[in-house]
Amino acid sequence: MNGDPYQTLGVGKEASQEEIQKAYRRLAKKLHPDLNPGNKSAEEEFKTVAGAYDLLSDPEKRARFDRGEIDASGAERPRQRYYRDFAGGSADHPYASDGGFSDFAGSDDILSEIFGRGGRANIRMRGPDAHYRLELDFLDAVNGAKRAVTLPDGATLEVTIPPGTRDGQTLRLRGKGGPGIGGGPPGDALVEVAVRPHPLFTRKGDDIHIDLPISLREAVLGSKVNVPTPTGAVTMTVPKWSNTGKVLRLRGKGVSRSGGGHGNEYVTLKVVLPEEPDAELEKFVAQWQPAGGDRVSRGTEA
Repeated sequence: MNGDPYQTLGVGKEASQEEIQKAYRRLAKKLHPDLNPGNKSAEEEFKTVAGAYDLLSDPEKRARFDRGEIDASGAERPRQRYYRDFAGGSADHPYASDGGFSDFAGSDDILSEIFGRGGRANIRMRGPDAHYRLELDFLDAVNGAKRAVTLPDGATLEVTIPPGTRDGQTLRLRGKGGPGIGGGPPGDALVEVAVRPHPLFTRKGDDIHIDLPISLREAVLGSKVNVPTPTGAVTMTVPKWSNTGKVLRLRGKGVSRSGGGHGNEYVTLKVVLPEEPDAELEKFVAQWQPAGGDRVSRGTEA
């Protein structure tokens, strides 16, 4: 660690406060822990740079350092020993012994929290944020859940998943990140959520969509059927003469909204013929004469 704060910042002893601040900003952008996660060497260099800036940005400390009264850490140096050169100098001409210089460190934030009052660096620095990824089942994201994230050191961090969490959403856990520097507060844990697809449900905004197979009898005569929703099955009425593609709405059975209430679930009907051939059905259809004839709109007419 360099004991000369001027060399640490790469400025001369006659540098202005503006030049010192520019040098610090340049080095802080390069070495700040948030920009170098896990790089202990960069973190230590950053502390040294911040300490140098803390000393040189304070006119009083800078003057005392230049006079040799304090070292680079700001600690008092031993008083200089004065003596008289009886060999040739006059009795009232004092000489000071050499006193070399020491070294040390400091802190900052990512360029805005770095500077406290008067443009001087704040020694207390917030810790870096920690980033994690959490895979969730579809229904856990929709309904909410509690899950654990395993940290690199083997410890676990409990995460509360709020209802309505979206794929790609980042959850912030305040104070659960890296430790602060110089007594500063810890950073946050940022948990990015990846939601697994569901075999039945798809989500569009706050609404849930599902395809529901129904029998030919249910489509023609109407029926009450059970429909899956994210919170459990509910009963829905299928009207008579419901065709494939007809969409029915289950109000309030969608995703919880942050401002209150829920989205809807939209059920698209799919008419399904029996899996096994049915001779009676074939005979009936063969004899059946639709009132409007066999003409069906296929969307192919010019």
